[in-house]
Order: sequence, then C-alpha cells, then structure tokens
Amino acid sequence: MADDDTESRGAHDMNLDQLREEIESIDRELVELIAQRTYVADSIARVKREEGLPTTDEDQEQRVMERAARNAERFEVDADRVKAVFEELIELNKQNQRANR
Repeated sequence: MADDDTESRGAHDMNLDQLREEIESIDRELVELIAQRTYVADSIARVKREEGLPTTDEDQEQRVMERAARNAERFEVDADRVKAVFEELIELNKQNQRANR
C-alpha cells in the first residue's frame, strides 16, 4: 500500500523519480511479503508432515484463489491476473516444499 505521504499528495503531484521510488518501495514490500508467505507455507507443510496429512489440499487452494479474486475486485484489479499471481505463489511454495523434503 502507498504510505500516508503519497496518499495525501496523490500520485498526480509526484514527479517521475518520486513515482519510481514509490514503485521500488512497493516492490521491496511485495518481495518481503512473498518471503513471509513462503515461511508460513513451509511451516504448514512441516505440520502436515508431522500429522501425516497430504501436502496438497486442492480445497484450500481453491479457497485461496476465491479469496484472491474477491480481494482483487475490492481493490478494482483484474481478478484473473491476480489469480494468476496466486497460482505462481502456490507453485513456488510447492516447489520449495518438494526441495525441502
């Protein structure tokens, strides 16, 4: 999310360099959130292994996709593209879990 300073000024009041700095900041936050999500997904996989549960849960994946679509609509972002991002995140987690078995 944009910080309060950016929101109060509005993107239209920022010059190109400031806008690019804002994108750079957002990109760092996105990567940090992906890392956090990966850590939690790894923890879930560990718990599933300990409890003898299958690592893949298609119902849960479907709930994630539905939630992503709802959030996309809430923020007026193309839901299909957001779902594609989440498909990649899920695949990233699956690959990571396979590598850490």
